[in-house]
Amino acid sequence: MQAILGVLFHSLGGVASGSFYMPFNKVKGWSWETYWMIGGLMSWLIVPPIAAWLTIPGFLDIIFESSSTILFFTFLMGLLWGVGGLSYGLGVRYLGMSLGNSVVLGFCAAFGAIVPSVYYDMVPTEGKVSFTEMISSTGGQIVFLGVAVCLLGIGISGKAGMMKEAELSDEDKKKSVTEFDLTKGLIVAILSGILSSFFNFGIEAGKPLADAAVSAGYDHLFSNNVTFVVILWGGLVTNLVWTTILSIKNKSYNDITNKNTPISKNIMFSALAGTIWFLQFFFYGMGESKLGNGASSWILHMSTIILTANFWGVYRKEWHGVAKKTKWTIATGIAVILFSVVLVGIGNSI
Repeated sequence: MQAILGVLFHSLGGVASGSFYMPFNKVKGWSWETYWMIGGLMSWLIVPPIAAWLTIPGFLDIIFESSSTILFFTFLMGLLWGVGGLSYGLGVRYLGMSLGNSVVLGFCAAFGAIVPSVYYDMVPTEGKVSFTEMISSTGGQIVFLGVAVCLLGIGISGKAGMMKEAELSDEDKKKSVTEFDLTKGLIVAILSGILSSFFNFGIEAGKPLADAAVSAGYDHLFSNNVTFVVILWGGLVTNLVWTTILSIKNKSYNDITNKNTPISKNIMFSALAGTIWFLQFFFYGMGESKLGNGASSWILHMSTIILTANFWGVYRKEWHGVAKKTKWTIATGIAVILFSVVLVGIGNSI
């Protein structure tokens, strides 16, 4: 029952993440850095402490009483993840919802599922499965097969993107994805996918914070909310620095007072996008508390997002006008990625 509950929370989180980008599409007349900064302030600075306070009222005491080493590494993982978050926005911007999310989150799923086990080879921890233990067991080998299949699915999705680029004129491409650029998009998306997996490493680094919350008598279901606050502080710093640089360089700080744009609506949609974005990890934290932070938890979460995002891509007609072969190729890529989740789940259960 607990596992089923965890899967449900994962799915809700995936829906939230796949949907978060949509409110940004409602923002009119603002530069990317302006609406990204407002959304980020909500998702990384304002909403996480509110969620933590509602579920773990003493979260600040837990953070202040924690080891500086734990806080540093948890924050550092968030800082690196923040770079992935920045490039995620650009990846979707250049590739569209379907292809962008498939590449970014596919890489994120693969790296996030495997790398923590490598860490536990270097730092053996009771209750944690190391890379050596995984590779020497049947279940672990199936998990690795699932990750390999996931990367295959990413490759097939990338092939669909190249087919799309070859088939459509520049004008047709920009009807669904205004700034479509396959080469630039793939480079950014791969970088984003690798760095975005550092969020999962942050959960591992900050596990003592969650454990402290449980020891203090708080509900285990919400214990990860303490860890998220610290991880997202790191993400906030990265994103705030970069968007501030762009805002000064492009003088886009004037957007917030530009009366020729719907200021109130833009702020509302940006804030909504940021809030929805955070909900993915709020629910992920609940699911992870039931399933554990193994490979299956992370890759299940990422693949649910991929599926949801591709539904949005179909809704937005990002693949409208391409040949049936191209549509079948992207559909096959998505199916292969989802099949990899099944393999990882089987391997983890074994």
